[in-house]
Amino acid sequence: MKKIMIWITMLGLMAGAGFSQIDHQMYVMKLGENWEIQGDLPVHAMMVSLQGVANQDAPRLYFLYPKDWDFKFSEPLLDYYRESRNMQFQQLNSAEDALSRLARYASGYIVWDKQVRTSLIVAFTVAGLTKSIVVSEELIPLVKKFGLEPTTDFRDKFSNLSDYEIYKWAYDEYWDECSKDYLVYMGGHAGKVMKPGVADFGILKGAFFTDASTDPADTLEYQFANRIFREMKPMSLVMGWHSYAKDLEAQHVSLASSYALRVEGLHTLPNMSFNHQIPTTPGYKFKNNHNLIDGEKYIPEKKVYLSCIQTDCLGLGAWTEPGRGDIPYGWEVTMNWVWLAPAMMQYFYDMATPNDYFIGALGGPGYVYPRSVPKEYLPDMIEKAYQLMKQLDLNVFEIMEHTNYWKTDGVDDDVPRDLVEAFCQGMPDAIGFVNGYRPAHTFAVIDGKPFISYDYYLSENRDETEAAYDLMELANLNQQRPYFLLLHVREFGHIEFVKRILAKLGPEFELLPLDVFLKMAAANPTFQTRFAR
Repeated sequence: MKKIMIWITMLGLMAGAGFSQIDHQMYVMKLGENWEIQGDLPVHAMMVSLQGVANQDAPRLYFLYPKDWDFKFSEPLLDYYRESRNMQFQQLNSAEDALSRLARYASGYIVWDKQVRTSLIVAFTVAGLTKSIVVSEELIPLVKKFGLEPTTDFRDKFSNLSDYEIYKWAYDEYWDECSKDYLVYMGGHAGKVMKPGVADFGILKGAFFTDASTDPADTLEYQFANRIFREMKPMSLVMGWHSYAKDLEAQHVSLASSYALRVEGLHTLPNMSFNHQIPTTPGYKFKNNHNLIDGEKYIPEKKVYLSCIQTDCLGLGAWTEPGRGDIPYGWEVTMNWVWLAPAMMQYFYDMATPNDYFIGALGGPGYVYPRSVPKEYLPDMIEKAYQLMKQLDLNVFEIMEHTNYWKTDGVDDDVPRDLVEAFCQGMPDAIGFVNGYRPAHTFAVIDGKPFISYDYYLSENRDETEAAYDLMELANLNQQRPYFLLLHVREFGHIEFVKRILAKLGPEFELLPLDVFLKMAAANPTFQTRFAR
């Protein structure tokens, strides 16, 4: 009886967070591995658009993504919902099965042209504005079977037009109606493949979709991207990801940051129209696994101290792989999930072991390059990030500053003194900051807060023995003890892989939890103070 009463209470709270009524049915469906235009992309795109439409006023449809999907948590998160929320899901076995139950939430269908890939990106924009689903020509008989009528038809509409011309047309037609709080970049994969995992959320929010280049060399597309970024509200979210075929990550994030926008990747982020509507359990407070004890002194010995941070957000790479919890390990937290997907964030906190230590990221309240942010917006950016940190019980913050990265052949990861001081002052309860992606050279202690850059970048493809030799060579090059060696583990490098590397090191090396590492480094800063020029 107690469990039933708790669940009734939770359902009442959920009604205010997006659940329309207790009586709606929730569904789950597996999506396949083929995302090619001439393969299964048309069906997958139709299903993702159906998800965005069907979840408009309640979380009805959830997808299980394939095992090789970037974000590997769709199945564990579903299990978490079942166990912690007592959610019940009915299995859907085909697109026809899904349409038979959910087509009634769509106002019609939009036909995209398989010969013009960009037409699908435009179709996603229209889907959000008209609450329609997207189909390619061969799927028209299927959706008609369920009473849907055409909303828009893009067949032959964009033949022989450039992406710029297509996006300019879409801007003229739809921009004024679209959200100015959310913009979706449907990039990442290019050519014959598209993986529009986040499209359901863009449809939910009525966002404009694009993959316009942010490389200044692509003059027309760059001017277009510049215009739409400029016309978004400051602090709004650029969801999805840039196109690997068009520009560089650093160009994309630099341009977004220059308009005080925050990037929230990736294009493959799944089920957000569903997760967005599931709240945390009543009275829940996020609690990090802090290791520092008040009043205790942390005195380093003459050793090489290591600390590991897995970057590129929770849910990518190692979180669901074996070994998590075996060693002290730092994890970047995608802080906006606390309001974008509250229960999903709770899942990570609830699943964390005592060795899992969360840190705020990345550069702001989202993925931001602070050097690119206009000075009048930077204090607000830092304050918003700080508020998210406090909400999530975080006291370490990470910056990856690549504003000049693409202009300097990838040799500038450093942060100037004024920015370091701005973060130290704007986050008074932070115990320290970390910086970089590859090795960087910004080091300082300001008001007792250490600012430490990565000394080593561990690719998932690095030979384990060679990686161990690299760390030993760094110890030889940095003779003064203690030596504080911060290790960046790329998102696809599994913890068992890291453990095997660390096991090859001698007794001079000691792995520390990140907060203890930073506390010791602040007390005995053997590194040279250095900032970007």
